[in-house]
Amino acid sequence: MPYFILAAALTALDQLVKFLVRANIPLGGSVPFLPCLMDLTYVQNTGAAFSLFTGHTWALGLVSLAVSAALAVGLAKPVFRHPFGRCALAVVLAGAVGNLIDRFAFGFVTDMFRTLFIRFAVFNVADICVVAGGIALCVYAVFFYDRLEPKKEAPHGTSDADG
Repeated sequence: MPYFILAAALTALDQLVKFLVRANIPLGGSVPFLPCLMDLTYVQNTGAAFSLFTGHTWALGLVSLAVSAALAVGLAKPVFRHPFGRCALAVVLAGAVGNLIDRFAFGFVTDMFRTLFIRFAVFNVADICVVAGGIALCVYAVFFYDRLEPKKEAPHGTSDADG
């Protein structure tokens, strides 16, 4: 249950930041955020990452809904038993749900973080959750899963040598 609370808190943070941007920055407008590093620029993205599939918001929304449902099931099941794996899954879920809410509520995703030191896509808190959680999931699966996940016991009367 605490993992769903983590996902809900991150989703709420994402939605709060998006609300504040929509309420206080005109579309296409910018305000300083971190000098020489980043500003807040209000952008409406009807596509996916890097504006791929622009204009296909509803199709992307349906994909996001399916992925969010799968992530929620994976968290409830649980697919991972170790807290690191479950936290990573919860963070990805938060990002998926945060952008899903925007797609269905507005027909676009609100993006706002624009880097000043490198040309990069404008992104939001949900995107940060998807990327950071996805990286954490990959690191966990590749480097820690075998050591940290409890082994399933073979049914009585069988062994690994029995095939």
